[in-house]
Amino acid sequence: MISDLDIGGVFIPGLLVLALIALVGTIAAVRLFAAAGLFHLIGSRPLVELCTFALLYGLLLQALPSSGTFQ
Repeated sequence: MISDLDIGGVFIPGLLVLALIALVGTIAAVRLFAAAGLFHLIGSRPLVELCTFALLYGLLLQALPSSGTFQ
């Protein structure tokens, strides 16, 4: 189970932390896609960005609880 993160007495939901990590990863991946010129092959850039975020968020949800990061 993903618990809350305590930063100086302020509790931040664990899912929000994972979403922020996924957002940073999505921004980095989209910049790499743009630098490689892959967006010229794709019809809808916002759809690719949304799918990239969903994939990274799902992977983080599966990987981090098993490593004990938020427990």
